[in-house]
Amino acid sequence: MNIEVNNTSSIISKVWSFSTVLRDDGVGYGDYLEQLTYLLFLKMADEFSKPPYNRPLPVPPTYNWQALTDKRGAELEIHYTNTLRELANAKGFLGQIFTKSQNKIQDPAKLFKLIDMIDKEQWSTMGADVKGKIYEGLLEKNAEDTKSGAGQYFTPRALIRAMVECVRPEPMKTIADPACGTGGFFLAAYDYIANPSNYSLNKEQKEFLKMQTFYGNEIVASTRRMALMNLFLHNIGDFESDSHVSPADALISDPGYRVDYVLANPPFGKKSSMTFTNEEGEQDTEELTYNRQDFYVTTSNKQLNFMQHIKTMLKTDGKAAVVLPDNVLFEGVGETVRKKLLDTTNLHTILRLPTGIFYKQGVKANVLFFDNKPASKEPWTKDIWFYDFRTNIHFTLKKNPLKLEDLLDFIQCYNPDNINKRIETYSTDSNPEGRWRKFTYTDIIERDKTSLDITWIKDKSLTDLDNLPDPDVLAEEIIDNLQSSIDSFKEIMLSLK
Repeated sequence: MNIEVNNTSSIISKVWSFSTVLRDDGVGYGDYLEQLTYLLFLKMADEFSKPPYNRPLPVPPTYNWQALTDKRGAELEIHYTNTLRELANAKGFLGQIFTKSQNKIQDPAKLFKLIDMIDKEQWSTMGADVKGKIYEGLLEKNAEDTKSGAGQYFTPRALIRAMVECVRPEPMKTIADPACGTGGFFLAAYDYIANPSNYSLNKEQKEFLKMQTFYGNEIVASTRRMALMNLFLHNIGDFESDSHVSPADALISDPGYRVDYVLANPPFGKKSSMTFTNEEGEQDTEELTYNRQDFYVTTSNKQLNFMQHIKTMLKTDGKAAVVLPDNVLFEGVGETVRKKLLDTTNLHTILRLPTGIFYKQGVKANVLFFDNKPASKEPWTKDIWFYDFRTNIHFTLKKNPLKLEDLLDFIQCYNPDNINKRIETYSTDSNPEGRWRKFTYTDIIERDKTSLDITWIKDKSLTDLDNLPDPDVLAEEIIDNLQSSIDSFKEIMLSLK
């Protein structure tokens, strides 16, 4: 057992340390992850083509793993570049992994060392948890690299796990994420269902979990590639199968299928837009408004569009847990969407999230939990339970990152065993803040614009100058607030154009 643990630590150390070596050559974590994805895929395809697997795989002999390991120097660099170009034109899962692939390692000696490091390990026999830990670790490092902008595709894993613990997805049911990033929600749901302490899966259930459970969209090619590899390394999907992660814009049309669960954190930024090259050859953006008959309102607000889209994706008894920014809770343009959500679903829980947990600064977000329902004359939402996990709570990405333990009280209050048997936490001497409260449908519908932006706890930083947070926490909060203000001004300027 200790040998296995030591070997795992050794592999993780080698893979991560090599990323540092390449960074000195200007190869960032994102580029390193891409090259690692290409090479790992080819190595694992090679292993599965040999005994005891003997599986016929679609990699042409000219561009397989053996062809790479036989070359050195400039010949290796040229062959690797040609391999990426040729495999990008392949069909099925192979072509999806290598879409728009390019060689970012210009030093042939370092390319050979990376290939040699991968070649020395037997990846097909390695546990999915080990391979997943390596890859997820690199994804998190990439998210921390603020210059890469990859943080917007990486939701804190502690928050994802808490959401999954509340929703409790079941075997033989489908799960979707219309903006799946690197696949974090899929992995957490997979781990929950595959955990023997939650379910004892039979052969049919295991096969369904592996091949038919997950459906998603990711429009950024490099992020989608990482998602595909992340899922594959975690034993989701297969070489021969087509991926259910589509590169199409999820908001353009009804996906044509309905799922049992949606777990998602749609991309930050309120406006839907696309980038194109104008007649002068300059990069420009164009605001998008999705004219869909199944949407309650037509708007360019991306978050409200995702909210409406997610509602349409659910089966009649489907459940959703979605991370959404504060503007969805109170903006006037969203009033119709909020009212429809209250009427057509049971919007039973809202978790108010603190700042400092996302890699994009200035984000004030919430998790909305709701159950879809059939048509009815009476509103399905009777009570909405709010958990204020924001006021007087401070996190920073490096010194005090969000952990699952921080959300255990919320999970307990949520009461996944029976959400109809919840108890409010009132203010007491030992717990003066009482973070868990219930508001009725009438309470909400009578509020201006049907606002769901509710707080009741006093902000100590405004009243108790002797107990202010640490200077670094205050600094991050100031930066968050400034960034949020800048984003708001940008939205105003865009709306005036």
